[in-house]
Amino acid sequence: MGSGYTGWELPADERGRLLALVPPRYERLVADHVTHIFGAGPQEPLPSATEAEVIGCADDGEGVQALVVAIGGTSERPDGSTYHITWSLEPDRRAVESNDVLRDYGWRPVEPVTVRLVPRFFGR
Repeated sequence: MGSGYTGWELPADERGRLLALVPPRYERLVADHVTHIFGAGPQEPLPSATEAEVIGCADDGEGVQALVVAIGGTSERPDGSTYHITWSLEPDRRAVESNDVLRDYGWRPVEPVTVRLVPRFFGR
């Protein structure tokens, strides 16, 4: 298993545009990437898509807020979880918990917004 993950970086201008539409609910703003394949190495091919559609929002009411995105027409990641951007967190919560919130609580649809993304490898 690799030491990082492939995915997409959310560029600063797109982040700013989304922040105007979806204010962070919790103290710590994350809002920086979408994971494609977790456990990838730097040799893993990068995803080819360069845009996504924000299609939903999840919030457990206890410190985890995430935006659901569709890439290439689907919100389902190769591992069966949901493509998302961890949006904001309480200080005692972790970004990885967005996966649990999406699986256990689901998400509500929002008016779709297209965003530009930059494919890249993220080391841990």
